Amino acid sequence: MQRTQQMVLVVLISMGGFGSAAFFAQDRHPFTIHDLLAMERIGDPQVSPNGQQIVFTRSVTDLDTNGRKTDLQIINTDGSGLHPLTTHPASDVQPRWSPDGQWIYFLSARSGSMQIWKISPTGGEAQQVTQLPLEVGSFNLSPDGQVLALSLEVFPNSTIEETVKRLEEKKKRQATGLIYDQLFVRHWDSWKDGRRNHLFVLPVKGGTPLDIMKVLDADCPSKPFGSAEDYTFTPDNRSIVFTAKNVGREEAWSTDYDLYTAPIDGSAPPRCLTEENPAWDTGPVFSPDGKMLAYRAMARAGYEADRLQIKLRNWPDGTTRDLGADWDHSAGELTWSVDGQTLYTTSDHLGQHALFAIDVASGKTQTLIYKGSTVAVQPAGEQLVVAWHHLSSPTELYALPASGGELQPITRINTPYLEKALLGEAEQFSFAGWNNETVYGWLVKPVNFDPSKKYPIAFLIHGGPQGSFGNQWHYRWHPQTYAGRGYAALMIDFHGSTGYGQAFCDAIRGDWGGKPLVDLQKGLDAALQKYPWLDGERVAALGASYGGYMINWIAGNWPDRFRCLVAHDGNLDEHFAYYATEELWFPEWDHEGTPWDNPENYQKHNPVDFIQNWKTPTLVIHGGLDYRVVDTGGLGTFTALQRRGVPSRLLYFPDENHWVLKPHNSILWHNTVLDWLDQWTKTTTP
Repeated sequence: MQRTQQMVLVVLISMGGFGSAAFFAQDRHPFTIHDLLAMERIGDPQVSPNGQQIVFTRSVTDLDTNGRKTDLQIINTDGSGLHPLTTHPASDVQPRWSPDGQWIYFLSARSGSMQIWKISPTGGEAQQVTQLPLEVGSFNLSPDGQVLALSLEVFPNSTIEETVKRLEEKKKRQATGLIYDQLFVRHWDSWKDGRRNHLFVLPVKGGTPLDIMKVLDADCPSKPFGSAEDYTFTPDNRSIVFTAKNVGREEAWSTDYDLYTAPIDGSAPPRCLTEENPAWDTGPVFSPDGKMLAYRAMARAGYEADRLQIKLRNWPDGTTRDLGADWDHSAGELTWSVDGQTLYTTSDHLGQHALFAIDVASGKTQTLIYKGSTVAVQPAGEQLVVAWHHLSSPTELYALPASGGELQPITRINTPYLEKALLGEAEQFSFAGWNNETVYGWLVKPVNFDPSKKYPIAFLIHGGPQGSFGNQWHYRWHPQTYAGRGYAALMIDFHGSTGYGQAFCDAIRGDWGGKPLVDLQKGLDAALQKYPWLDGERVAALGASYGGYMINWIAGNWPDRFRCLVAHDGNLDEHFAYYATEELWFPEWDHEGTPWDNPENYQKHNPVDFIQNWKTPTLVIHGGLDYRVVDTGGLGTFTALQRRGVPSRLLYFPDENHWVLKPHNSILWHNTVLDWLDQWTKTTTP
């Protein structure tokens, strides 16, 4: 879709153009990457204290800036009154209501750096709240609305002013060398410079920010993906509870995040609340009456994909109990009901991301939303407001009775786009996988499906490996982009995937190339048997991260099955990958130790040892800022393919990390991948 067409769509929607279905119904076309980028992304819904309004972020692609522009929008919970709250050229994010509902606080760089602003829910001019020399990363408001907790990147045991001075001195240095005495050296896509995310408290009316984490060499929010959900005020407005990993030199191989509490007046250092647990503790939220702290905790140290179990801690005496101990799911973000009798949470569940209600007294669990993916929940009077998406629709806001029932749409922002783009029909199936255990998969039919025809297959392999290609709308690996090009998109949740019980997730440990490969082989065979219109002679396999590793493993251990392969950010040599990556707990858990203590587990499923079998045409993709799976893996894969004379191509993004995020790079990625698939499945013979 051209830039002018995108602008027309945005203008029509902003004018309330939901009634213009006839316009959008014209010139319907198969779904493409341009449609995916044109979709508007709804996020971070926040219900007003009186339960009558919702403020949320609404983000659109801006091809001119090669990024995204985000504004705040507001709507009544009955779906009426949708209108923009902010329209500044700078993006506005993380809206939060004041407790009295008179203000909406948010983050914006409209002053030149990311600071806290506020605006009336009735509109008007926004007012700047903070004017700090450092950018604000996140924030929360105290229950009485008088104090801000905010995160700033500072050097430990340094003031804001000292941090600014050190940064200015660094800019003036002629030498560019970096010196390290411990890991991390770099993390995700950034080199470490010694700064930490620390929590500061600041009166809303102004004053001097106070670092309540000054003595900790730790981050809150955690890097790189932590958020304001990592910390909360205590009900009496006097302290903050937060999660942080304060483990010294073990940071790169430890998952021991603990909950801490610290007074906001700085009268005492942070005190650890969960010292007895050597694994991950996170997501603190207080009950409405302030008498109970709920949080999530893992049990096994060093395992990032362990089950997150719900803990309830009486406040402030500290007596703790498990909630739903027999519930074999990993809990997502927790939300209390208005009466404090129920906790709501989401979790991967049989190829869906479901919403659950858990009774606080008994631990009894009720499934409120089974199908699709629920990604946010907020109480609003007698109902819930949820953000929900699935394989055929991006996120929209819905209302749901608090006790369960039918979803009622609140927003229909992407309806005009969906009425114009043709999508493939999605269907879930199951089969007997490794050891005859039940394994689930998803199939998305090609657009304009005709059962009398034979269709090529795009066999998508998810990353993680503890992850899922479930019933979700994805902006990087979306099966509809393949369906729109005439492929059947096939996805298998092999052993190691999430949402099928913790034992199923654990099964991949020490067996990266074993059970998952069997599941993929049996899953493809099961799909071919169930869907006779699939062309088993024209199959392409694609994967990223662990999926990229699996593509390299398939190249040497299932070399005669596929017309072509696509390996994105995948490991080539498991031995070297350990030394090159940053979060060492990943390989140490999945391969059951270090390469020097347990070399056999790094060797038995190592793609580099089977390069002599490679012969399948392969597209290799890698990002130069990927420090999780470093680019030498992709470059090495391409070198091996070229040296062996295997038809191959390299797509390299020097400015992307483990993901491809910039819109123009995403267009190039999709065009290159789909052209590669077309070349080998539509225009050649085996």
